[in-house]
Amino acid sequence: MCKSLVALSAAVALTLSGAVHAIDSSVKEGSVMHQAELTLGTKWDKTFELSAAVAHEKITFVNRYGITLAADLYRPKDAAGKLRAIAVAGPFGAVKEQASGLYAQELAKRGYLTIAFDPSFTGESGGEPRYVASPDINTEDFSAAVDYLLTRSDVVDGAVGILGICGWGGMALNAAAMDTRIRATAAITMYDMSRVNAYGYFDALDEDGRYALKERLNAQRTADYRSGQYKLAGGLPDVLPPDAPQFVKDYYAYYKTERGYHPRSLNSNGGWNVTSSLSFINMPLLSFISEIRNAVLIVHGEKAHSRYFSDDAAKKLKGDNKEYYVVPWASHTDLYDNLDKIPMDKIAAFFEKYLDD
Repeated sequence: MCKSLVALSAAVALTLSGAVHAIDSSVKEGSVMHQAELTLGTKWDKTFELSAAVAHEKITFVNRYGITLAADLYRPKDAAGKLRAIAVAGPFGAVKEQASGLYAQELAKRGYLTIAFDPSFTGESGGEPRYVASPDINTEDFSAAVDYLLTRSDVVDGAVGILGICGWGGMALNAAAMDTRIRATAAITMYDMSRVNAYGYFDALDEDGRYALKERLNAQRTADYRSGQYKLAGGLPDVLPPDAPQFVKDYYAYYKTERGYHPRSLNSNGGWNVTSSLSFINMPLLSFISEIRNAVLIVHGEKAHSRYFSDDAAKKLKGDNKEYYVVPWASHTDLYDNLDKIPMDKIAAFFEKYLDD
């Protein structure tokens, strides 16, 4: 009986595959990728200084949903020949002018061609409505970056990796579980956005609490539709409450001060749309990371409130090309921009080892 079902499933899949090919051939003319025109800033507006060791330019690419993404490209100055490449994104609610750009520049100083991109619906990237997060589309953003890098003439054939920070660390692992072209993946100070939305911080939300949350979010959907605009959840407060948890104080010290503030950063300003949480509650991100065959490096701070996300993700990974490195005494946001604590040389060496495999 089981063999019959397997055979039947294979036959159905083959039939559907043929139907898809037939449909593709009939609509091929309408399947051209188009990049939207984006308004990109021309001045240097990062939270870090431009290194004299790198060349920088703005670029765009398009994802599978037709959303045009904006990115900063960094390469070693006067580099000759083809380079290995890395796409960088995060933290969750940040823009490419913040931590991801710093990582991209530091890795370019170490010999890589890198891009730091704004995910769909945020920063200088396209997509409407604004300030939406999606476990599917934002995972796709990484694969779209890989599309772009693999088709550049100055990138070594196939030598492309990705690096995600905070919530985009989880997205990066999710992309690696799906996209076999990604040779090496680094997840830095990682959040599992599905888990934190569905279960709350430190898994404190039970089924009743989750149901109440869904009731509130769905009521907000009705209110948004009635008003014709999406309510924002709000970023960090302008005035920090004295009783705020330490990790909120750490976020404030990055996003709301000269150290990391940026006018396009959601966390520095109005935050995500309230209803963005709905899809994360219902769609677990890291279901198949045990099937990642290419290399993975997870880096987390020893004192980070978020460390439990990486602790548990690392346990699911298989193979001797996986590593979990804990940075002594580092907090979550230390790994955003503290170059005395970010193990940048270790990260660069990881990509050097595995991008050539």
